[in-house]
Amino acid sequence: MTAYQSDLLRLLDERGYIHQVTDPEGLDGLAAREIVPGYIGFDATAPSLHVGSLVQIMMLRRLQQAGHKPIVLMGGGTSKIGDPSFKDEARKLLSAETIDANIASIKRVFERFLTFGTGPTDAIMVDNADWLDRLEHIPFLREIGQHFSVNRMLSFDSVKLRLDREQSLSFLEFNYMILQGYDFLELSRRLGCRFQMGGSDQWGNIVNGIELARRVDGTQVYGLTTPLITTADGGKMGKTAQGAVWLNGDQLSPYDYWQFWRNTQDADVGRFLRLFTDLPLSEIARLEELQGAEINDAKKILADAATAMAHGVEATFEAAETARRTFEEGAAGEALPTLKIEGGTTLVEALVGLGLVASKNEARRLIAQGGARIDNRRVDEDVPIAVTCDVRISAGRKKHGLLTP
Repeated sequence: MTAYQSDLLRLLDERGYIHQVTDPEGLDGLAAREIVPGYIGFDATAPSLHVGSLVQIMMLRRLQQAGHKPIVLMGGGTSKIGDPSFKDEARKLLSAETIDANIASIKRVFERFLTFGTGPTDAIMVDNADWLDRLEHIPFLREIGQHFSVNRMLSFDSVKLRLDREQSLSFLEFNYMILQGYDFLELSRRLGCRFQMGGSDQWGNIVNGIELARRVDGTQVYGLTTPLITTADGGKMGKTAQGAVWLNGDQLSPYDYWQFWRNTQDADVGRFLRLFTDLPLSEIARLEELQGAEINDAKKILADAATAMAHGVEATFEAAETARRTFEEGAAGEALPTLKIEGGTTLVEALVGLGLVASKNEARRLIAQGGARIDNRRVDEDVPIAVTCDVRISAGRKKHGLLTP
């Protein structure tokens, strides 16, 4: 690890967040001398962010823990365009009303992770629609457009990927990187923001903003990216067979969120504890040394800590207790996903309706392979289910749901 002077870069380095930094010595010196306002942008393309955004949220949390000021930039303006970075196709265009509703829903997540207020290190949330929606096209092109080279923009990996695959890249999307660079300039002017963070796929966009601030205002600002967070088997963090792992409780229950972390692969436990919890590094080092069945204790600690941060202590206790009763005592538990049934249903419909599988075909394959259970009894065919009392449905050993009359 690099010997950083500032608490900020030491903390980020020790916990594994640093991939690239535009000027490590300059940023390190600045963070050692004064409070640094830093930001990350989040587009509002859904009512909730998912676990794939969690490392960025945790970066803002680390920024605040190190005595600096987090700025949460909501993309009310850029969500109307869509970031083309490493996407195979253009985003579906959303209405202004949908974007506003998504922002209102997403705000609840950040209140769990950051302390908001008016103090020097309190977090603030701003919306880039406040300035992007007011831009006039010709003045913007004259003031800002002259500082962007199309040749250079075409060389960015995020753009080259689409072009090399001969996939359409609209002029609308091509403007996204210019607007993101302009966001950094506006935040520097309005809030004294000196620092932008993001995933490794945002490196080109961040560098654009840094160069724009230098050329237009002569301001020195900095950028830092995190490594791509993948699982030990090379999979993308937060992608499961059942879909995205949402951070909002109304999109994914605290129980399912707890189970996601509990099911972490053995090789990922230490890294995820450093990235996604506040546990001391000495304790994480101890947990990493656990072997065999004992590693499950570390996974439960990871699940408890991550779920408490996102959903609170009470919801975490209920999720952990439901898991304990389900797996250790064979009980149903109150926090399992439930589906109300009048009369009867089939096992295929129950598996799909409870969200235990993604499709009827997947349900039939599971049944054929002997992986589906009704009240802990293995079944070999799609038997009818009479729901006159609570019925527990299981998909494999780790996923369970409840049918209620």
